[in-house]
Amino acid sequence: MSKKSRNWGSYVAALLSITLVLAMSGALVFVLLNAKSVADSVRENLGCSIIIKEQSSSADISRLKKILDARPYVFSTEYISKERAAEEFKRDLGEDFESVLGYNPLRPSIEMKLKPEYANVDSIEMLIPILLQETIIQEVSYQKTLVQLVSENVKRISIFMLSAIAVFLLISFVLIRNTLHQYVYAKRFIIKTMQMVGAKASFIARPFVGEGILLGLFSALLAILLLYIGIYFLQEQMADIFSIMELSTMIIVAVVVIVVGFVVSWISSWISVLGYLSKREDELY
Repeated sequence: MSKKSRNWGSYVAALLSITLVLAMSGALVFVLLNAKSVADSVRENLGCSIIIKEQSSSADISRLKKILDARPYVFSTEYISKERAAEEFKRDLGEDFESVLGYNPLRPSIEMKLKPEYANVDSIEMLIPILLQETIIQEVSYQKTLVQLVSENVKRISIFMLSAIAVFLLISFVLIRNTLHQYVYAKRFIIKTMQMVGAKASFIARPFVGEGILLGLFSALLAILLLYIGIYFLQEQMADIFSIMELSTMIIVAVVVIVVGFVVSWISSWISVLGYLSKREDELY
């Protein structure tokens, strides 16, 4: 086998290895981002029931709803009349309590859903006194236990995912480092020869670091292509459930893969070249 063929073989092997590592890193980032989206969707369904005073007029209720919709912590609001509340109560319990009591004791309310960052016990407890300043509001209630449970689970999952991605990025660095080390290894005699004729370390490292960066970027592009193909087919299978191919998520994944490919390849190439520059000639064999 010719020297040119061996160099080409080492280049292709490095390209494939780095591509697979970057694709796995991108997949983990994709899972993390979608986990956040799912968590936000769950939190957007949490909120408060704002009970309206009986004597409140339709105009007052409409005004309050508009005020709430304009608040920065509100995701959505929905007015529930006392008639609708009674119908839902009957449907859930299967009993007509109005026929027993002779009247509808329920109050009209506004179901207020909060934005994800406000859907926690501390924020809701701070918001309740502010909401009660509106004169037509009789009471503000929410499921404290459910909100606490969701917040704790989201926090645990976030910590686990962040820890997993940190560990995997470290593993990715080691794998890419070893791959590029093998790639530079094939050219160790060229490196040593340049050093022996008086070339500076920065001058010797420049072309190898440049090749390493190009290798990393090209691998990143291939990894992004593989990821997008995989995500596309996954989306086809999950189209009836929810969408995972959001533009912002795909852009973030692509940027992370490119940055990791660039930075890790640059650092790894530089370290590998310096490693061979510090060796004696007899240690190269």
